[in-house]
Amino acid sequence: MDFEELRAFLAIAREGSLLGAAVALGMPRTTLRRRVEALEARLGAPLLTRDKGGAQLTEAGRALFEEGPQLMEQTQAVVSAVRQAGQRPQGRLRVALPIGMAPQALVPAFVLVRARYPALSFRVLIHPDPISRLRDDADLALDLGFADPPGPLSARVVATLEERLVASPSYLARAGVPTRPEDLRAHALFTWDGPGTDASELPLASGGTLAVEPAIVAPDIHLLRSLARAGHGIAFVPDALLPEDATTAGGQLVGVLDSEVRRRRQLRLVAPQVLSRTPNLRAVFDLADQLAALIERMRVAARRS
Repeated sequence: MDFEELRAFLAIAREGSLLGAAVALGMPRTTLRRRVEALEARLGAPLLTRDKGGAQLTEAGRALFEEGPQLMEQTQAVVSAVRQAGQRPQGRLRVALPIGMAPQALVPAFVLVRARYPALSFRVLIHPDPISRLRDDADLALDLGFADPPGPLSARVVATLEERLVASPSYLARAGVPTRPEDLRAHALFTWDGPGTDASELPLASGGTLAVEPAIVAPDIHLLRSLARAGHGIAFVPDALLPEDATTAGGQLVGVLDSEVRRRRQLRLVAPQVLSRTPNLRAVFDLADQLAALIERMRVAARRS
Protein backbone atom coordinates (compact mmCIF):
# COMPACT_ATOMS: atom_id res chain seq x y z
CA MET A 1 0.00 0.00 0.00
CA ASP A 2 1.35 3.43 -0.97
CA PHE A 3 2.08 5.63 2.05
CA GLU A 4 1.06 8.93 0.45
CA GLU A 5 -2.15 7.45 -0.95
CA LEU A 6 -3.13 6.21 2.50
CA ARG A 7 -2.24 9.54 4.08
CA ALA A 8 -4.46 11.37 1.59
CA PHE A 9 -7.39 9.03 2.25
CA LEU A 10 -7.09 9.33 6.04
CA ALA A 11 -6.95 13.12 5.84
CA ILE A 12 -10.14 13.28 3.75
CA ALA A 13 -11.89 10.81 6.08
CA ARG A 14 -10.90 12.85 9.15
CA GLU A 15 -11.77 16.26 7.69
CA GLY A 16 -14.91 15.13 5.89
CA SER A 17 -14.07 16.85 2.60
CA LEU A 18 -11.37 17.30 -0.02
CA LEU A 19 -11.12 20.97 0.83
CA GLY A 20 -10.60 20.34 4.52
CA ALA A 21 -7.95 17.71 3.82
CA ALA A 22 -6.20 19.95 1.30
CA VAL A 23 -5.95 22.71 3.92
CA ALA A 24 -4.79 20.28 6.63
CA LEU A 25 -2.06 18.76 4.44
CA GLY A 26 -1.20 21.91 2.50
CA MET A 27 -1.60 20.36 -0.95
CA PRO A 28 -3.94 20.78 -3.95
CA ARG A 29 -7.30 19.02 -4.00
CA THR A 30 -6.50 17.51 -7.39
CA THR A 31 -3.45 15.80 -5.92
CA LEU A 32 -5.49 14.35 -3.08
CA ARG A 33 -8.21 13.18 -5.46
CA ARG A 34 -5.69 11.41 -7.72
CA ARG A 35 -4.08 9.66 -4.75
CA VAL A 36 -7.38 8.40 -3.37
CA GLU A 37 -8.48 7.22 -6.81
CA ALA A 38 -5.16 5.37 -7.17
CA LEU A 39 -5.69 3.76 -3.75
CA GLU A 40 -9.23 2.69 -4.67
CA ALA A 41 -7.89 1.15 -7.90
CA ARG A 42 -5.15 -0.62 -5.95
CA LEU A 43 -7.66 -2.06 -3.48
CA GLY A 44 -10.39 -2.73 -6.04
CA ALA A 45 -13.09 -1.08 -3.92
CA PRO A 46 -14.56 2.44 -3.57
CA LEU A 47 -13.57 4.11 -0.30
CA LEU A 48 -15.43 7.42 -0.52
CA THR A 49 -18.58 8.83 -2.02
CA ARG A 50 -18.43 12.54 -2.76
CA ASP A 51 -21.29 15.02 -3.02
CA LYS A 52 -21.97 18.65 -2.21
CA GLY A 53 -22.07 17.80 1.49
CA GLY A 54 -18.50 16.50 1.48
CA ALA A 55 -16.93 13.04 1.45
CA GLN A 56 -18.67 10.02 2.98
CA LEU A 57 -17.00 6.71 3.84
CA THR A 58 -18.18 3.53 2.16
CA GLU A 59 -18.17 0.26 4.10
CA ALA A 60 -14.71 -0.50 2.73
CA GLY A 61 -13.65 3.04 3.60
CA ARG A 62 -14.80 2.67 7.21
CA ALA A 63 -12.82 -0.55 7.55
CA LEU A 64 -9.67 1.09 6.20
CA PHE A 65 -10.21 4.19 8.34
CA GLU A 66 -10.25 2.01 11.48
CA GLU A 67 -7.01 0.22 10.59
CA GLY A 68 -5.31 3.00 8.62
CA PRO A 69 -3.77 4.98 11.49
CA GLN A 70 -2.01 1.88 12.80
CA LEU A 71 -0.75 1.08 9.29
CA MET A 72 0.58 4.63 9.05
CA GLU A 73 2.27 4.32 12.42
CA GLN A 74 3.88 1.02 11.49
CA THR A 75 5.12 2.40 8.19
CA GLN A 76 6.53 5.52 9.83
CA ALA A 77 8.20 3.43 12.54
CA VAL A 78 9.86 1.15 10.00
CA VAL A 79 11.06 4.13 7.97
CA SER A 80 12.37 5.78 11.14
CA ALA A 81 14.15 2.60 12.22
CA VAL A 82 15.80 2.24 8.81
CA ARG A 83 16.88 5.87 8.73
CA GLN A 84 18.29 5.70 12.25
CA ALA A 85 20.01 2.33 11.81
CA GLY A 86 23.49 2.53 13.29
CA GLN A 87 22.88 5.87 14.99
CA ARG A 88 23.47 6.49 18.67
CA PRO A 89 20.33 7.04 20.77
CA GLN A 90 19.47 10.72 20.77
CA GLY A 91 16.56 13.11 20.99
CA ARG A 92 13.51 12.85 23.21
CA LEU A 93 11.89 9.63 24.43
CA ARG A 94 8.35 9.94 25.84
CA VAL A 95 7.87 7.72 28.90
CA ALA A 96 4.58 6.99 30.71
CA LEU A 97 4.84 5.98 34.39
CA PRO A 98 2.24 4.79 36.92
CA ILE A 99 1.26 7.39 39.51
CA GLY A 100 3.35 7.23 42.65
CA MET A 101 6.32 5.12 41.54
CA ALA A 102 9.11 5.02 44.13
CA PRO A 103 11.41 8.00 43.41
CA GLN A 104 14.31 6.26 45.15
CA ALA A 105 14.25 3.73 42.29
CA LEU A 106 13.32 6.05 39.43
CA VAL A 107 16.12 8.54 40.04
CA PRO A 108 19.03 6.06 39.75
CA ALA A 109 17.29 4.37 36.80
CA PHE A 110 17.16 7.63 34.83
CA VAL A 111 20.73 8.42 35.88
CA LEU A 112 21.86 5.01 34.58
CA VAL A 113 20.28 5.55 31.16
CA ARG A 114 21.51 9.13 30.87
CA ALA A 115 25.05 8.13 31.85
CA ARG A 116 25.14 5.58 29.03
CA TYR A 117 23.32 7.74 26.46
CA PRO A 118 23.82 11.45 27.30
CA ALA A 119 22.22 12.60 24.03
CA LEU A 120 18.94 10.94 25.02
CA SER A 121 16.38 13.07 26.86
CA PHE A 122 13.01 12.18 28.38
CA ARG A 123 9.53 13.62 28.59
CA VAL A 124 7.78 11.91 31.50
CA LEU A 125 4.02 11.45 31.68
CA ILE A 126 2.39 10.26 34.92
CA HIS A 127 -0.85 8.35 34.35
CA PRO A 128 -2.98 5.72 36.18
CA ASP A 129 -2.90 3.50 33.06
CA PRO A 130 0.41 4.10 31.26
CA ILE A 131 -0.24 1.42 28.61
CA SER A 132 -3.25 3.38 27.34
CA ARG A 133 -1.00 6.36 26.53
CA LEU A 134 1.31 4.43 24.19
CA ARG A 135 1.47 5.81 20.66
CA ASP A 136 -0.57 8.97 21.33
CA ASP A 137 1.46 10.40 24.22
CA ALA A 138 4.25 7.91 24.98
CA ASP A 139 6.81 5.73 23.22
CA LEU A 140 7.57 3.63 26.31
CA ALA A 141 5.53 2.70 29.40
CA LEU A 142 6.20 1.11 32.77
CA ASP A 143 3.39 -1.39 33.36
CA LEU A 144 2.16 -2.95 36.60
CA GLY A 145 -0.70 -4.97 35.14
CA PHE A 146 -1.22 -8.72 35.47
CA ALA A 147 -2.14 -9.76 31.94
CA ASP A 148 0.19 -9.38 28.98
CA PRO A 149 -0.46 -5.98 27.41
CA PRO A 150 -2.89 -6.19 24.48
CA GLY A 151 -1.85 -5.60 20.90
CA PRO A 152 1.51 -5.89 19.13
CA LEU A 153 3.72 -4.79 22.02
CA SER A 154 7.20 -5.70 23.24
CA ALA A 155 7.66 -6.16 26.99
CA ARG A 156 10.61 -6.77 29.32
CA VAL A 157 10.33 -7.57 33.05
CA VAL A 158 12.59 -5.45 35.25
CA ALA A 159 11.28 -6.31 38.73
CA THR A 160 8.69 -8.24 40.72
CA LEU A 161 6.84 -6.15 43.28
CA GLU A 162 5.06 -7.39 46.39
CA GLU A 163 1.58 -5.95 46.73
CA ARG A 164 1.07 -5.98 50.50
CA LEU A 165 -0.34 -4.26 53.56
CA VAL A 166 1.89 -1.66 55.23
CA ALA A 167 1.42 0.63 58.23
CA SER A 168 3.47 2.77 60.59
CA PRO A 169 4.48 1.30 63.96
CA SER A 170 2.82 4.27 65.66
CA TYR A 171 -0.54 3.49 64.03
CA LEU A 172 -0.35 -0.19 64.98
CA ALA A 173 0.57 0.68 68.57
CA ARG A 174 -2.46 2.95 68.77
CA ALA A 175 -5.07 0.97 66.78
CA GLY A 176 -3.85 -2.58 67.40
CA VAL A 177 -2.12 -5.12 65.18
CA PRO A 178 -4.47 -7.24 63.01
CA THR A 179 -3.89 -10.94 63.65
CA ARG A 180 -6.19 -12.28 60.92
CA PRO A 181 -7.52 -10.81 57.64
CA GLU A 182 -11.01 -10.24 59.04
CA ASP A 183 -9.55 -7.83 61.62
CA LEU A 184 -8.75 -5.41 58.79
CA ARG A 185 -12.41 -4.41 58.56
CA ALA A 186 -11.99 -2.56 61.87
CA HIS A 187 -9.16 -0.40 60.46
CA ALA A 188 -8.92 2.55 58.09
CA LEU A 189 -7.75 1.00 54.80
CA PHE A 190 -6.16 2.75 51.82
CA THR A 191 -6.15 0.60 48.68
CA TRP A 192 -4.50 1.05 45.32
CA ASP A 193 -6.73 1.36 42.27
CA GLY A 194 -4.42 -0.65 40.03
CA PRO A 195 -4.97 -2.22 36.60
CA GLY A 196 -6.77 -5.54 36.52
CA THR A 197 -7.94 -5.61 40.15
CA ASP A 198 -10.82 -4.53 42.36
CA ALA A 199 -9.71 -2.11 45.09
CA SER A 200 -12.56 -3.29 47.35
CA GLU A 201 -11.13 -6.83 47.54
CA LEU A 202 -7.88 -7.91 49.19
CA PRO A 203 -6.15 -11.05 47.84
CA LEU A 204 -5.62 -13.89 50.32
CA ALA A 205 -2.56 -16.10 50.10
CA SER A 206 -4.77 -19.10 50.82
CA GLY A 207 -6.90 -18.28 47.78
CA GLY A 208 -9.91 -16.06 47.25
CA THR A 209 -10.37 -12.49 48.41
CA LEU A 210 -11.55 -10.52 51.42
CA ALA A 211 -14.23 -7.88 50.75
CA VAL A 212 -13.40 -4.57 52.42
CA GLU A 213 -14.68 -0.99 52.43
CA PRO A 214 -11.57 1.19 52.00
CA ALA A 215 -11.49 4.65 53.49
CA ILE A 216 -9.56 5.84 50.43
CA VAL A 217 -9.11 4.29 46.97
CA ALA A 218 -6.58 6.01 44.69
CA PRO A 219 -4.29 5.26 41.74
CA ASP A 220 -1.42 7.12 43.45
CA ILE A 221 0.84 4.63 45.25
CA HIS A 222 2.90 7.40 46.86
CA LEU A 223 -0.19 9.11 48.31
CA LEU A 224 -1.41 5.89 49.94
CA ARG A 225 2.02 5.10 51.39
CA SER A 226 2.27 8.64 52.72
CA LEU A 227 -1.10 8.33 54.44
CA ALA A 228 0.04 5.09 56.07
CA ARG A 229 3.43 6.54 57.01
CA ALA A 230 1.72 9.48 58.70
CA GLY A 231 -0.18 7.02 60.92
CA HIS A 232 -3.68 7.37 59.48
CA GLY A 233 -4.31 3.71 58.61
CA ILE A 234 -3.13 0.63 56.69
CA ALA A 235 -2.33 0.78 52.97
CA PHE A 236 -2.44 -2.07 50.46
CA VAL A 237 0.03 -1.06 47.75
CA PRO A 238 2.79 -2.43 45.51
CA ASP A 239 6.00 -2.39 47.52
CA ALA A 240 9.38 -2.59 45.83
CA LEU A 241 10.91 -3.45 49.25
CA LEU A 242 13.39 -0.60 48.71
CA PRO A 243 14.81 1.77 51.32
CA GLU A 244 12.38 4.59 52.09
CA ASP A 245 12.83 7.88 50.28
CA ALA A 246 14.87 10.09 52.62
CA THR A 247 12.89 13.15 51.54
CA THR A 248 9.57 11.68 52.71
CA ALA A 249 8.28 12.87 56.06
CA GLY A 250 7.22 10.30 58.64
CA GLY A 251 8.59 7.04 59.95
CA GLN A 252 9.26 3.68 58.37
CA LEU A 253 6.50 1.36 57.21
CA VAL A 254 6.20 -2.24 58.37
CA GLY A 255 4.36 -5.15 56.82
CA VAL A 256 0.98 -6.26 58.15
CA LEU A 257 -0.30 -9.87 57.71
CA ASP A 258 2.48 -10.49 55.18
CA SER A 259 1.92 -14.23 55.09
CA GLU A 260 -1.85 -13.96 54.65
CA VAL A 261 -2.64 -10.94 52.44
CA ARG A 262 -0.37 -10.47 49.46
CA ARG A 263 -0.04 -10.53 45.71
CA ARG A 264 2.83 -10.21 43.24
CA ARG A 265 3.03 -7.92 40.25
CA GLN A 266 5.64 -7.65 37.55
CA LEU A 267 7.05 -4.27 36.62
CA ARG A 268 7.60 -4.27 32.86
CA LEU A 269 8.98 -1.99 30.21
CA VAL A 270 6.44 -1.96 27.36
CA ALA A 271 6.62 -0.39 23.90
CA PRO A 272 4.91 -0.88 20.53
CA GLN A 273 6.69 -3.61 18.59
CA VAL A 274 7.05 -1.40 15.55
CA LEU A 275 8.92 1.20 17.60
CA SER A 276 11.09 -1.20 19.60
CA ARG A 277 13.59 -1.37 16.74
CA THR A 278 14.39 2.34 16.88
CA PRO A 279 17.74 3.19 18.53
CA ASN A 280 16.17 5.05 21.47
CA LEU A 281 13.86 2.23 22.55
CA ARG A 282 16.37 -0.49 21.76
CA ALA A 283 18.87 1.28 24.03
CA VAL A 284 16.46 1.30 26.98
CA PHE A 285 15.41 -2.33 26.44
CA ASP A 286 19.09 -3.33 26.23
CA LEU A 287 19.57 -1.78 29.68
CA ALA A 288 16.64 -3.70 31.19
CA ASP A 289 18.91 -6.30 32.81
CA GLN A 290 21.06 -3.57 34.37
CA LEU A 291 17.94 -1.79 35.63
CA ALA A 292 16.77 -5.06 37.19
CA ALA A 293 20.19 -5.57 38.80
CA LEU A 294 20.12 -2.00 40.14
CA ILE A 295 16.76 -2.57 41.85
CA GLU A 296 17.97 -5.86 43.32
CA ARG A 297 21.11 -4.21 44.75
CA MET A 298 18.95 -1.58 46.40
CA ARG A 299 16.76 -4.30 47.91
CA VAL A 300 19.77 -6.13 49.31
CA ALA A 301 21.08 -2.89 50.82
CA ALA A 302 17.66 -2.22 52.38
CA ARG A 303 17.57 -5.70 53.98
CA ARG A 304 21.04 -5.21 55.47
CA SER A 305 20.28 -1.77 56.90
